[in-house]
Amino acid sequence: MTTTIKRRDKGVRLFHALSDDTRLEIMERLKEGEQCVCDLTDALKTGQSRLSFHLKVLKDAGLIKDRPEGRWIYYSLHEEALEQLEEVVRSLRGTGHRGGSSSRCG
Repeated sequence: MTTTIKRRDKGVRLFHALSDDTRLEIMERLKEGEQCVCDLTDALKTGQSRLSFHLKVLKDAGLIKDRPEGRWIYYSLHEEALEQLEEVVRSLRGTGHRGGSSSRCG
């Protein structure tokens, strides 16, 4: 599999995970540091099952990580994944010309 395809696949997972308002709000809250599920449930005023679904999507995409402690699970941002996201966005900028359309379309 080529690097471009791997980067595209990673981009699909990352952008899908970020395509929901609740998940973006979770990411915003985790910028402040590690948080327990109970804190996130209270802050987002949502049920634990709904929150767990969104946390799983973010975790599966690699954007957050978890740490169990006793009966609680604490979540935090996964900085390496955020760097990968920046790399995917940078790759979209490309190095092509900024002129009009190609000569075949004119």
